[in-house]
Amino acid sequence: MRRAFSDTLVKIAAEDDHLLFVTGDLGFQVFDEYRSRFSARYVNAGVAEAQMINFAAGMAADGWHAIAYSIASFATARAFEQIRYCVSYPNLPVTIVGAGRGFTYGNSGVSHHAVDDVGLMTLLPNMTVVTPGDPTEIEQLLPQVLRLPGPAYFTVGRFGEPRYDAREPAVLGRARLLQEGERVAIIGTGEVAGEISKAVALLKEEGVEPAAYQMHTIRPLDTAALEHIAGESKIFVIVEEHMPRGGLWSAVTQWAATRDTPVRLRRLGPPEAFALGNVKRDDLRVRFNYDATAIAREVRALWKHAC
Repeated sequence: MRRAFSDTLVKIAAEDDHLLFVTGDLGFQVFDEYRSRFSARYVNAGVAEAQMINFAAGMAADGWHAIAYSIASFATARAFEQIRYCVSYPNLPVTIVGAGRGFTYGNSGVSHHAVDDVGLMTLLPNMTVVTPGDPTEIEQLLPQVLRLPGPAYFTVGRFGEPRYDAREPAVLGRARLLQEGERVAIIGTGEVAGEISKAVALLKEEGVEPAAYQMHTIRPLDTAALEHIAGESKIFVIVEEHMPRGGLWSAVTQWAATRDTPVRLRRLGPPEAFALGNVKRDDLRVRFNYDATAIAREVRALWKHAC
């Protein structure tokens, strides 16, 4: 995903001479081409995320569209006050890019875990929040985000994430259909969509065919799509790599609470707790029961009672 992000950034910068990239001392080699071609629009703020956000906000106030890039936990939590007052409050076109959200840096410990980043960013007025799931969504969504007149939070994984099949392109603010189905709808966000795709393939071999959606835009939430899904599926299985509060689960449950007709909801994802130990992301997904096998197991159990 980072290579897709870098390549897409170069293409956009070649057409937009008011695009500015600010990094928190991160991304060496990844952004070499951008730095070589647009050195005057490349700024390394150092390991100083608060200053990175302040600088990006100042440039945005002067007519630039600034991208501020750092590890997701640092880009959001460490610089939250600056984002709140310098970006969100004046509604400036700063795109904050969180690299390696969720448990991407699982074995680096709690300081590098970003399972509250979406919650922090969705708290802020004016903030669009986008969590792409694969390189294709990076390529399709980044240009759309950079056309926004206000702030956004946009996430990027690491290297080597597979592209998954989808029935439609990624459009900002709209749920993306991955798989048509019935009875049960799996709705995920971010890179966990890869686990959902694997689970769908496992279930298909058994004749179990749930619908599957990628909700890459968490704010604004595509409530029209949720209404449509509710008309066709009896149960939603929400899958996210985020704490229960503030992420996709929170957004969907808030929507469901406004409806006259109840919607049956299930959640798969990390608990509201710190993930201790130097554990890899794949192992944490197994531990917390939201890997492909766990998703398939949950849908299989629900399928029998969703007739």
